[in-house]
Amino acid sequence: MNRKEALQKVQENVFSRNLIDHMIATEAIMRGLARRLGQDEEKWALTGLLHDIDYEQTADNPEAHSLIGAEMLEKMGLDDELTYAVKVHNEIHGLPRISLLDKALYAADPLSGLITAVAMVMPSKKLEDVKVSSIKKKFKDKAFARGANREQIQSCEELGLTMDEFFEIALEEMKKIAGEIGL
Repeated sequence: MNRKEALQKVQENVFSRNLIDHMIATEAIMRGLARRLGQDEEKWALTGLLHDIDYEQTADNPEAHSLIGAEMLEKMGLDDELTYAVKVHNEIHGLPRISLLDKALYAADPLSGLITAVAMVMPSKKLEDVKVSSIKKKFKDKAFARGANREQIQSCEELGLTMDEFFEIALEEMKKIAGEIGL
């Protein structure tokens, strides 16, 4: 499956523009992480783009989120490593994150939301004005962007990255797609 086909599948299943933007932001971060870690950029990017494909369908049933998504992706013919990473990004299932792909998606998912929230409190509401120092400051403020699980973001260390490195990669990748996500 290529990106165009994946985005079409997302748009067939997800109707919230904010959620689609989150998935595109996660895709960008995953691409940057793959590049940094010497992994398959296309597979990692697709994993980020598709990871919440079932979110609206399972909004009232968080225990089903990511299980249904992984099933949907399996039926689309996507490989086991990608579908497993989607399945285990929801910690509610208690499944082990084994591969680098699993660990990267788990860490990247909430970081895309945190960076978006930081951009939204900038006077310009633009990613171009966000700095790593701004992300670090807001990361420490537990009341800011409460939905961005700090422990999950800190799990970037399992990828061999410091928080500063992780923030830098994510911010630079999100800046590249800022126009696509309206930031």
